[in-house]
Amino acid sequence: MNRLALVLLTIALVVVFALLAAAAAGTLARLDGATYPAALTQAATAFAAVLTLAAALAGALAQFLP
Repeated sequence: MNRLALVLLTIALVVVFALLAAAAAGTLARLDGATYPAALTQAATAFAAVLTLAAALAGALAQFLP
């Protein structure tokens, strides 16, 4: 497997995890009694947080790669 395929697979996996976290956050907010716009805001915040965390980890780990 070449390096580009590994990078693309990793990006796809991170996006899937971000979508799962957003769906869980939106569902939990809605079950807690939040309105649909508030639940959507919670979901968007969770999605952005997961992507930000993944980017920060990638940046930190990239320093150790040759």
